[in-house]
Amino acid sequence: MRLLIQKFGGTSVSSHERRQLVIDKIIHAIKEGFSPIVVVSAMGRKNDPYATDTLLSLISDDFKSNNLLATDLIMSCGETISTVVMADELSKFGIDSVPLTGGQSGIITDSNFSNAQVLNINTETLLNLVESGKVPVVAGFQGQTKDGFTTTLGRGGSDVTASLLGVALNAEKIYIYTDVDGIMTADPRIVSEASLIKEISYNEVFQFAHQGAKVIHPRAVEIAMKGNIPLVIKNTLSNCGGTVINNTGSFNAESVMTGITHMSNRVQLRVSLADNKNNDSYAVLLDVLAQNMISIDLINVFPKESIFTIDSKDLEKFNEIMSVLELKYTCIENCSKIALIGSRIRGVPGIMARVLKALAKANIEVLQTADSHTTIWCLVESKFTDQAINALHKEFSLG
Repeated sequence: MRLLIQKFGGTSVSSHERRQLVIDKIIHAIKEGFSPIVVVSAMGRKNDPYATDTLLSLISDDFKSNNLLATDLIMSCGETISTVVMADELSKFGIDSVPLTGGQSGIITDSNFSNAQVLNINTETLLNLVESGKVPVVAGFQGQTKDGFTTTLGRGGSDVTASLLGVALNAEKIYIYTDVDGIMTADPRIVSEASLIKEISYNEVFQFAHQGAKVIHPRAVEIAMKGNIPLVIKNTLSNCGGTVINNTGSFNAESVMTGITHMSNRVQLRVSLADNKNNDSYAVLLDVLAQNMISIDLINVFPKESIFTIDSKDLEKFNEIMSVLELKYTCIENCSKIALIGSRIRGVPGIMARVLKALAKANIEVLQTADSHTTIWCLVESKFTDQAINALHKEFSLG
């Protein structure tokens, strides 16, 4: 039995016309010899009748905050509605399907409502349905406690549901259908020559996700990686081959880089020992920021100076902390952190030199850099973001 998980996002199931395309994908999988298990999100996006945000708007903010159990119940309704609607439309094509909530499909979680962690997956129901020739249609984003209460897995949780079921059932592949062809070498709204990445490693996708790209939930990637189940990002609206995510990525790529992404709204802070002599707070600054839940990145710590970035939303709190500590610092607002990602850069000399040379040629000042085995980061002023990404995309022939 060749099991295939097919997850369809909210835009894929948002209308009758798009659900017909979903059915085409399911029928195609069956013709290829797969036994599909379908996972669906709530229909549409904010302001659509059954979208999660629309359902949440029916209850007060105080109730949401003080009764997470009830909030999870109403949040789960959108996905549950999708399962029944999808099963109805499948029946019109002679496909016998069974709509299931997350709990009915065997996903058992703890009681951390709104962000539940999965404790166990009982696959018996799903396997029995598949073996009897039926197509299970599972509500994504949700599970159930041992006591029978509905829980949700956090935003983007339908991707997580697909990976959880894929690993638990040892599926051959997990297809994540969305409204884009797959993962691109850069944001096509910024780089007109951006191209589809046909194959990419789990580790590279983690970097894409953590550095601003929003194609798939990082938890879904982590779960699939642990189970060594390939993920495939595909477009419901086309027959594009999509992007395959696996352990190795592509060995045949012409460039050492796989792609480029970025994060805006960064603020660079510089704190020097010379400006803060005889102030003991200088030595414990990073600890204080951590205690106040201010996340820092691009950290360059030297004997007499510390340079790092924070999100612009944390700047006001940072200013208050520095005032209390009586520490002096310099600040550059409106920055963007550009990330060049590629597992093949490890051990290759001259990559950083090429990055800096390409940006210098474009007359873009680099405020800060950092690197790892798979990623090179550059901090630039936000007004140069698009220009910098295009220059680097061209330098590494990613088009």
